[in-house]
Amino acid sequence: MNNLTQIRNIGIAAHIDSGKTTLSERILYYTGRIHQIVEVRDKSGAGPTLDAMELEREKGITIQSAATYFKWKDYHVNLIDTPGHIDFTVEVERALRVLDGAILVLCGVAGVQSQTITVDRQIRRYNVPRLAFINKLDRSGSNPDKVIQQMREKLNLRPVMITMPIGLEENFTGVVDLLKMKAIYFEGENGEIVVEKEIPEDLIDEAEFRRLQIIETLADFDDQIAELFLSDMEVPTDLIINALRRTTISHLVTPVYCGSAKKNKGVQPLLDGVGMFLPNPSEREYEAFDLDNNEEKVRLECSPEKPFVGLAFKLEDGRYGQLTYMRIYQGKVRKGDMIYNVKSKKKIKVPRIVRMHAQEMSEIEEAFAGDIIAMFGVECYSGDTFTDGTVNYSLQSMYVPTPVIELSVAPKEKTTLNNFSKALNRFQKEDPTFQVYRDEETGETVIKGMGELHLEIYLERIRREYNCEVVVGQPKVAYRETITRRAEFNYTHKKQTGGAGQFARVAGYIEPIDGTEGKEYEFVDKIVGGVIPREFIPACDKGFQEQLKEGILVDQPIVNIRVVLNDGQTHPVDSSEMAFKLASKYALKEALQKAGPIILEPIMKLEVTAPEEFQGVIIGQINQRRGIIVDTRVDNGFVVVEAEVPLKEMFGYSSNLRGVTQGKGEFTMEFLRYAPVPKTVQDSIIEEHRKNKKS
Repeated sequence: MNNLTQIRNIGIAAHIDSGKTTLSERILYYTGRIHQIVEVRDKSGAGPTLDAMELEREKGITIQSAATYFKWKDYHVNLIDTPGHIDFTVEVERALRVLDGAILVLCGVAGVQSQTITVDRQIRRYNVPRLAFINKLDRSGSNPDKVIQQMREKLNLRPVMITMPIGLEENFTGVVDLLKMKAIYFEGENGEIVVEKEIPEDLIDEAEFRRLQIIETLADFDDQIAELFLSDMEVPTDLIINALRRTTISHLVTPVYCGSAKKNKGVQPLLDGVGMFLPNPSEREYEAFDLDNNEEKVRLECSPEKPFVGLAFKLEDGRYGQLTYMRIYQGKVRKGDMIYNVKSKKKIKVPRIVRMHAQEMSEIEEAFAGDIIAMFGVECYSGDTFTDGTVNYSLQSMYVPTPVIELSVAPKEKTTLNNFSKALNRFQKEDPTFQVYRDEETGETVIKGMGELHLEIYLERIRREYNCEVVVGQPKVAYRETITRRAEFNYTHKKQTGGAGQFARVAGYIEPIDGTEGKEYEFVDKIVGGVIPREFIPACDKGFQEQLKEGILVDQPIVNIRVVLNDGQTHPVDSSEMAFKLASKYALKEALQKAGPIILEPIMKLEVTAPEEFQGVIIGQINQRRGIIVDTRVDNGFVVVEAEVPLKEMFGYSSNLRGVTQGKGEFTMEFLRYAPVPKTVQDSIIEEHRKNKKS
């Protein structure tokens, strides 16, 4: 398949429970990829095609992004269904990093929810053009106009409705296509027969008004449409479609489709929209860093004639060894080619290339720029760049959020130790937000992740996939430390015992910086007159960074700090890189004591939804947990409470919430920021840390 204009690489992203997987299942059915629809919470234990993992089927959630491909009319589409649960946010990051377009699914009742805002931020981070699909319009309380209003206010988008619903709730029977100006009904057992009819009389005025809204929006961006609109002349549909395509690709407007995936209505027009409005791979601009040329940015060309450049964006351990998902940005790759891993500098022969359809795969001989494929037998990490060896380019990897929760883990039986370490190594390689380290003081193995569910799923996978029972410690919060004021340092490191001596003096000061830009550490070199020779400056920087890994209150990393080096002294014989590294390390440790060190804790953004009568107890519960209420609103008999709560106070919240709401309350939680811990809480954290150290 090498007609670039017909390729679409798209992802489906949304808040949890908006119906992404149900929508993917319908798409696969209508495009002939599957011949039977399975619901997410199917009682038989079978699950949707893209939820291939047993755990996904049991819990009714998507854990791993799943890739598939299909043909729709003239288009060849690579599709990735992503998880909605925030604990698996890296799956969304890695999918959006390599996709050219996205479908943002919104619930017709709940509208824009907290994770919709997160997903929108991710879509913007990678500059991905998107369509929106307002789902669940058959549900009681659904209101697409309210959702569109929220898209404007909360997401700052300019939505334009391309299909409008015919009836709502139990009367939802089909949609009106505002481009063709036809009513569309979905007949047959699973809505597979698309029938076009005239628009019902009572909806003609509304349809004409909504079509006029499309034209009015586009008139702001297209002179020809503006001219026709101002002269009250008919605007040809072709002109509207072309303008919509241009403005969607340049993020000026978002075409919106309506429907109900579960009731098999509105999905086929959305598929038409993917072909009409989302870009093909050659219409997106992608850049790489040229490592041979001071990391200068070079624009990649989506052409098979250019040198091969690809990004390994996801790894999976399959039946036949490591499966590496790769997006090809430039050039082509054939089975048997030698490719070069830019990071590890290793050459690898490509043994097999496959296209994935969830768990099934079909072999192909070659793949071209714009394709998303998978390879076997290619050793690498998630985010590695591959080339054909003629260019030394590196692609920007995806954004990896910081893990906020940790657990100590150990295998129950010594005999399963081998399987236990195999599992941890594999999961670390596959998921950059799942991290493992050894606590030197206690000798424990500690795993870190994005939330309780994230770690719970991995522990369950160790049990099931590696047949290894695990003993788990209490969840712990990943704290940080920082300083509150400026402090000077002036430290001399001397060692004169037999053999070569060591001598280095470093002086300067440390001060707090605002870490909002993601800059947690800044090193400023103000050395003049060569008091410290140039070749020793990097060693000083290294020494400072080494000390920052371990704070002085609870041994946690120190963030938001600037270290300024402005004076020093050297010895003609005894000074060395090692001496300056050690001097810097000890100097910083000393200065930290005087700089008002404090502990920072992760603050989570919490959104709780429950029937209205439980509003009081929910708010009371959040206040007890040191939470701050940000917003409460009542919608169709349900109250939605948004709050900011320290992660430390959130352990065990789900069973508490179920208890006080008779099982009817739900919540989502995601990391928001690090913030200073109140003085009393800080004292108890330090005390607890001291006790643990002693024991």
